[in-house]
Amino acid sequence: MPTRRDFIHYLCLSATLPAAASAWATPRLPSAALRFTAQPHLADATHHVPPGYHAQVLLRWGDAFLDVDTPWSPATQHATDQARRFGYNNDFVAFLPLPAGSGTSTHGLLCVNHEYTNPHLMWPGLTRDALAQFMDAGRTAIELAAIGHSVAEIRFDGNAWTVERGCYNRRVTADSGVELSGPARGHRRLRTREDPDGTRVAGLLNPCGGGKTPWGTVLIGEENFDVAFSGRTTDPREARNHARYHVGGRRGYAWWARYHDRYRLDREPCEANRYGWVVEIDPYEPDLAPRKLTALGRFKHEAATCALTPDGRLVVYSGDDAQFEYLYRYVSHGRFDPADRAANRVLLDDGELAVARFLADGRLTWLPLRHGSGALTAANGFEDQGDVLIEARRAADLLGATRLDRPEDVETNPADGSVYVMLTNNTARTADAIDAANPRARNRHGHILRLLPPGAPGTLVDHGAEAFAWSVFALAGNRADPNHGAAYPGATDAGDWFTCPDNCAFDPAGRLWIATDQGAAWKDNGIADGLWAWGHDEHDRAVFKRFFRAPFGAEVCGPEFTPDGRTLFLAVQHPGADGLPGTAYDNPATRWPDFDPKLPPRPAVLAIRRDDGGSIGD
Repeated sequence: MPTRRDFIHYLCLSATLPAAASAWATPRLPSAALRFTAQPHLADATHHVPPGYHAQVLLRWGDAFLDVDTPWSPATQHATDQARRFGYNNDFVAFLPLPAGSGTSTHGLLCVNHEYTNPHLMWPGLTRDALAQFMDAGRTAIELAAIGHSVAEIRFDGNAWTVERGCYNRRVTADSGVELSGPARGHRRLRTREDPDGTRVAGLLNPCGGGKTPWGTVLIGEENFDVAFSGRTTDPREARNHARYHVGGRRGYAWWARYHDRYRLDREPCEANRYGWVVEIDPYEPDLAPRKLTALGRFKHEAATCALTPDGRLVVYSGDDAQFEYLYRYVSHGRFDPADRAANRVLLDDGELAVARFLADGRLTWLPLRHGSGALTAANGFEDQGDVLIEARRAADLLGATRLDRPEDVETNPADGSVYVMLTNNTARTADAIDAANPRARNRHGHILRLLPPGAPGTLVDHGAEAFAWSVFALAGNRADPNHGAAYPGATDAGDWFTCPDNCAFDPAGRLWIATDQGAAWKDNGIADGLWAWGHDEHDRAVFKRFFRAPFGAEVCGPEFTPDGRTLFLAVQHPGADGLPGTAYDNPATRWPDFDPKLPPRPAVLAIRRDDGGSIGD
């Protein structure tokens, strides 16, 4: 049996000079066996965990965790109250220990994104197809207060998690003041009538995936911001820019523009440029304003995953979550200083953004989005670096980056530094458009890429290198159905398949956990979304096993482990919504998690533990 040292040595040697890599010859990760009983592929109105586990509903939409003491009531909602309560559609989850840097697993700050709203499940009398006529100014204000981010102090008392009314508790909403920082701060294309200096923005829009920095802040990725804007601009430059991001082109929250000029493209053509960024929030400093990090580029961010190079530079990986979009990497110029937390903030403002090109021979090259380099010149409409960052997608187009099948979460394995990229799906890819990194036409089920940064044996891999090796790690789908074209590493049982990988995480034992998001396709696939783990069984076979099953119509977000691996936090988003066109507040497909006939379904964060208090998965 190869030792862990042998594995690391093999990996480093294979990555030193990027070369072709077999999709199924990936060295196995050193990890503990998965000993839980896999959940069956079913779909119903509630959630399920394996025998020997329990799931505590920790925070739900409307729960009070700030200075609000009245019980939540869907019949008496108003914006001021919602801004003091847990928001809607929880997505990214991060746990940060208290005190900061202590590494404790029983007391900390839970940081949660609130991506968007489902109004037809929030108020009686509404239907999905007739929202615009019912969404008045008051309900719109509640929506804007329900989007954003929550920071809640939590503590484990030996039996369950409790939410504390601590001084760190905080809500950031779609109306909160957020600073702009980095190279595009004050740029002419970020100025509006409300903000003529281009330095301060009203809140977050559609915060989805994220990440944690080495100094203990969270990075929040603004994703589908385009749905907030309505109308058209007469400015030809911004019209082209809007089209590349589908701004104003999809039916979204059209009623927002009735009550806020900032969402009207005809009046504020540059407002949309102020969204689509990574935002840094410091949970340990509740009075410090969040800041949008323009150096990391503007696109539909999913994930903002941090790593360090051997010489201490900060690396941030982020996917652009849309069909045929790109994988990006940011590398700071400065170096991380563990003794100077405040100074590390500069690392997110001064560095270089690059986009990935996947070559058929198993090499990956990073193409810098640098003004004046290649096609990124004034002749192509890029007058300065601010233009490049604001139009990162078009810049990546001109550089010839590889168009991927909805790149979402990106995570690094702490055991070996390899990078895993979730590609959720892309049914629009035709047979004549497949390539090595996107090997299936009409990719309904998605796949996972594994990137190998170079490194010498026994040293840290170099996330800042100009070239990596890469391989296809898994092609999702049902291996028993030849039409799916699915393939997995190892001897995975035919029944343990998954589809549409979205979020992922590594537990302290080095095992990969994958959350899925099928959208409405769960009905065609016959399985609800959930959480799968990749590890080994008692026979030392590499396996995928389903750990968690969500209620139908929901996707699973997070996941996040405490440092000791004994608690797993999962966010269940939009229960009873996707694939259920007739569901509404008055007749929901599920009333998860309360199952109270007086309450609608409520997005919620779960805290999952073993009954005996042991490590999750073991």
